[in-house]
Amino acid sequence: MLIPDLVLIVAVLALAAWRLCAPSWRPRLRIAAIGFAFLLAAGQWAVCGFTWQDLPAYLLLALSALPPIHTGAPLRWIGRLSLVALAAVCVGVWILPAVPTLPQPDGRYAVGTRIYRWTDASRDEPHTADPADRRSVIAQAWYPVEHGAPSGGARLAYIDGIGRLPDSVSGVPSFLMRRYGQIDTHATPLAPLARSDRAWPVVLFSPGYGAPRAAYTGLATQLASRGFVVFVLDHPYEAAVTELPNGQVVGTRELLLPGERDHLGYMAREQVRRTADMRFVIDQLARPGALPPRLRSRIDTTRVAVIGHSFGGAAAIAAASADPRIVAAANIDGTPYGDLPDRKRTRPLLLIQSDYAETHHSAFFLNGNAKLLADPAAPGFRFEIGRANHYSFTDAPFFFAPPGRWLLAQAMGGERGPGETQRVTADILAAFLAGPLTGVPGDPAAAASRYPGVTGGAVKKGLPAAKPS
Repeated sequence: MLIPDLVLIVAVLALAAWRLCAPSWRPRLRIAAIGFAFLLAAGQWAVCGFTWQDLPAYLLLALSALPPIHTGAPLRWIGRLSLVALAAVCVGVWILPAVPTLPQPDGRYAVGTRIYRWTDASRDEPHTADPADRRSVIAQAWYPVEHGAPSGGARLAYIDGIGRLPDSVSGVPSFLMRRYGQIDTHATPLAPLARSDRAWPVVLFSPGYGAPRAAYTGLATQLASRGFVVFVLDHPYEAAVTELPNGQVVGTRELLLPGERDHLGYMAREQVRRTADMRFVIDQLARPGALPPRLRSRIDTTRVAVIGHSFGGAAAIAAASADPRIVAAANIDGTPYGDLPDRKRTRPLLLIQSDYAETHHSAFFLNGNAKLLADPAAPGFRFEIGRANHYSFTDAPFFFAPPGRWLLAQAMGGERGPGETQRVTADILAAFLAGPLTGVPGDPAAAASRYPGVTGGAVKKGLPAAKPS
């Protein structure tokens, strides 16, 4: 919640309490306070813009401004109950704040960001009817910068398509996201990359199925603040919202074949498409002109790691099996689909899993990941983060105010909270990636041991497969 929003809600609730408890006390002072509150409301509207969460506050202000009504007891009680009900609604709607607050990354570095919208001329876009359409991939870079680094441009919106969003974004009505462009990502746009004696390590991140890249801003900034250049991808027409290079904003379009009764075949095909997207981005990182010279010359594009959450984790594993430039992969709570090109795992693999007692991973998840970790030809690690659910790795819980997050955790788990879950994940990732990307071995188990309720370590014989039901 932004400061103007907070000031307005406090002022309006205070006036409502005054009107309810002592309407005849200091009438002139109350009139002055009401006038000041209207000025606050006008200023808040001018600075922040209107969103539906503001409406109850404006109505409560108008009702609180009414003079005391000297009438019969039934009407007075109706008025008081109406005031109390509207005050409750006014507080309740802020469980979904108009402008969610993300935690500031706590690594050594500040964070910079910029967005790249690339088109792969070698691939068509199967989600549209136009045979001339080419496949696009959007990558937002989050990278380490010096504290106090100058900005090179205007703030980048938290999510693509503000003002042109589809009706729903990952199940969230878009009218709730009207002011999401005001979310502070704690990153400086177009800031210069921090100085370093060695090239910065590069990580590609693939989101969960249908999730826009924005939903992983918290995790991406945490990892970038620990000294990694993180490219978070949008996979167009699968992500809930994507702005293409031509400025068009598109949503999700699923491509099911005639007669398909479930999504397994579709997900396997999308995994192949995501793999191609990631390989294309690696190509772009090394292509002259795709990145600014100061960034391209100071990152190591010869050794890249891929990570992802949920379906993105499965796609990361598939990409690592297909591309020799990928030296390590991490799967965060993802279920593998289809066959992998490289059945014998030859690169380090990390599996980070939410609390099984809260997420209840399927047999498909357990068996698929057990196969990935079964071959000890390359190092494998598995960690389970207690009291974290599947969504704790994303920004989705931050879309609720703290009371709302607490209620949500009581209903579906995730009491550890997204802030700590993302810090744990970033620390484990940083320790795991250090060796393959920088040549300086890290200790993922030591990183995990700093947090209570996090279990796991190096895996020699894979995950136990699920018992047949």
